Amino acid sequence: MDTIVAVATPSGRSAIAVIRLSGPRSLQILRSLLDDEEFNPEPNRVVLKKIVTGPSGEVLDHTLVTFFQSPHSFTGEDMVEISCHGSPVIVRQLLDLTQKFDGRLAGPGEFTLRACKNGKMNLSEAEAIRDLIDARTSAAATHATRQLGGGLSASLGPCKQELISVIVAMESALEFVEDDLPQVQLDQMLTGLARVRVAVKNLADTYATGHLLRAGINVAIVGRPNVGKSSLFNKLLRFERAIVTDVAGTTRDSLSESISLHGIPVTLTDTAGLREAVDKIEAIGVERTHRAIADADLLLVVFDGSAALLPEDRKVLAQAVDAHHIVVVNKSDLDQSPDVDAQLINEAKVVHLSALNGEGLTDLTAAILEPFGRIDSEDAGFLITDSRHYDLLRRAELAIGESMTLIAEKASEEIVLIGLHNALKFLGEITGETTTEDILSEIFSTFCIGK
Repeated sequence: MDTIVAVATPSGRSAIAVIRLSGPRSLQILRSLLDDEEFNPEPNRVVLKKIVTGPSGEVLDHTLVTFFQSPHSFTGEDMVEISCHGSPVIVRQLLDLTQKFDGRLAGPGEFTLRACKNGKMNLSEAEAIRDLIDARTSAAATHATRQLGGGLSASLGPCKQELISVIVAMESALEFVEDDLPQVQLDQMLTGLARVRVAVKNLADTYATGHLLRAGINVAIVGRPNVGKSSLFNKLLRFERAIVTDVAGTTRDSLSESISLHGIPVTLTDTAGLREAVDKIEAIGVERTHRAIADADLLLVVFDGSAALLPEDRKVLAQAVDAHHIVVVNKSDLDQSPDVDAQLINEAKVVHLSALNGEGLTDLTAAILEPFGRIDSEDAGFLITDSRHYDLLRRAELAIGESMTLIAEKASEEIVLIGLHNALKFLGEITGETTTEDILSEIFSTFCIGK
């Protein structure tokens, strides 16, 4: 096993940068960096040392170094962490020196992969590290921490144990029992498998919410010019991001910002008003609005509630009718035109608000989040956030169902066991017990380098 090295902190200038090494030569490389072959650090203790550039003894930086001895480290191997000043020049020279002394630059997620292979964590816990780093809201971070603490493993544990019990009984019957299993025992097996199937299905059913907690939702604000799209955009952001004037067509380009709505990461896009463009610049903005509509998970279709609907309003609504959308009747602080509600009476969701004073904003937030439920609450339970986990859970549920049907039809144990072993394998792939090298490589390629 070679020794890998990577910067664990973000690129750019900073007060401190952290460089990590993991592998059998970690301590020897550190001694070479210090030009001190006698250096024998106490594990887990931070020491102030000088990094030198070679035999001349010229000091590169004053650093804090920590040695973590195998197996009591993140990766389970000998590890070294060097905290140096966060100058890109110093970091680059340090990396060059470690490679000169036989270190190899780590690939994405290679530290965590080694931790996984050395039994320091299972695969679902390793994936939780990536999700924790990528979390965009406090709710997403909290959920990733639950998974990192073994939440998914704990949820799957009883299911796997029940499957193993049925498999053992079936295997024993296949080897030692000449007659068919008694009906009472078959009924007990079916009852146990039914519990497992329901538990697996219930866990898989959380994916729709869990995926959005992790990936977020793209919301585009659309409408004709001068209906208050930019004012609504600013109100949702809680700061003046978009320029707002009473001149129609002020917004010429799409603006995007990220916010958190009750734990859900939301990317808001303010768009140029949809109408016949009056010049080339506006035409480009309108084209980008069409692209934002195509890419959005949800459209906020804004109308001016104080004025009668115009042909441009109806065109906007026609474009949004096949997409997931909410109709926002703006300017509720002004006298409302009866024509608007009459035209929009058949819409699935209509929210009246004032982007000027914020009245109705709570109702709009609730309408946006309605499909998600209360995922930011303490009793939300564990959610499946990863498509790989979801796919394996569905396949396990299907395999269990097929085996239950075969048991009810009194099929031979050999045939029943195929589905049960497959179900156990699918659940094992979630935590990495039966995962192939190709799948591991694909998963860890999504990690950042240095983790």
